Amino acid sequence: MGLPKRLTEMQMRFAENYVFGDEHGPLTKTEAAKRAGYSEKNARFEGSSLTSPKKHPLVVKYMGELREEILRKHEVTYDNHVAQLGKIREGALRKGAWSAAVNAETNRGKAAGLYIDRKIIKTGKLEDMSEQEIEAKMKQILDDYAQIIDVTPSKSSESSLPNDEESSSDPQK
Repeated sequence: MGLPKRLTEMQMRFAENYVFGDEHGPLTKTEAAKRAGYSEKNARFEGSSLTSPKKHPLVVKYMGELREEILRKHEVTYDNHVAQLGKIREGALRKGAWSAAVNAETNRGKAAGLYIDRKIIKTGKLEDMSEQEIEAKMKQILDDYAQIIDVTPSKSSESSLPNDEESSSDPQK
């Protein structure tokens, strides 16, 4: 007898039902076979048989092609991602959902590399450092990251720090 050279309409419907499911989600092999037109009595057997590469290699190959099509359609690429976030933002703006629109736009910016999320994790305790060590460390951090944070200590901020005499808790002074 040999293997068939092409798929029948029922085999194609089975593969599409099995791979795509319906509006409620995925279908079992039996459900997919019933929807494709196989009899209630033989649907379980046909569903199992149609997914066997030895018995029905063309059906299995077709299901693989359908799955690849789904993956290509829903593939996450930079362009697709940013475009989808743009659609979400536009929809949110039309509905007046400002928070959702801002979140979508922020995520577009992150995807484009406009935002940098940096965290500095310090081990140890500030309480274990002297006041001079803390000030020196803060100055070093400001110097090291000045181009990122664009903050340079001004003379007025340095002069506004209390000196030892001013920081006394004695109200008489």
